[in-house]
Amino acid sequence: MTTVVESTAVLRHGRDLISPELFHQLAEFCSDEYSMERLVADRVMDQALSFVYVVGNERAYDLAPSRLVDPGWHTFMLHTQEYAEWCVSRFGFFVHHAPNSKVRTQYLMATVTERIRAAGFAVDEPLWGTAAECNPPACCGDGPCC
Repeated sequence: MTTVVESTAVLRHGRDLISPELFHQLAEFCSDEYSMERLVADRVMDQALSFVYVVGNERAYDLAPSRLVDPGWHTFMLHTQEYAEWCVSRFGFFVHHAPNSKVRTQYLMATVTERIRAAGFAVDEPLWGTAAECNPPACCGDGPCC
């Protein structure tokens, strides 16, 4: 006999960590600055906010954003006053951006998404290169195929 357990847990979204007005401002900037369609910029910002939350909350400086999510972190940091205030209010310190982009492996991206998911956030797999349809080596973890 098989028992099916339904999960009623509601996943959080990075966009909910800031005001709707600030999210709109950041997504619009990200779209313009990085030549992204606005819907893609919304997804990128959502994942970047979730990522920075995990880094700050866990002091997880061993993590790195995917190549596709990194522009969202850059966007937030470029809004220095809002970013600094958010970091200090959430974590009590400024979360510095010091990634080692050379370590962006599929394994690391899987680890990052596991940590984001463990923190209760929805994960947009294609932005992390961890979607099921990715086939290494064509997809290295954050390549354009994902």
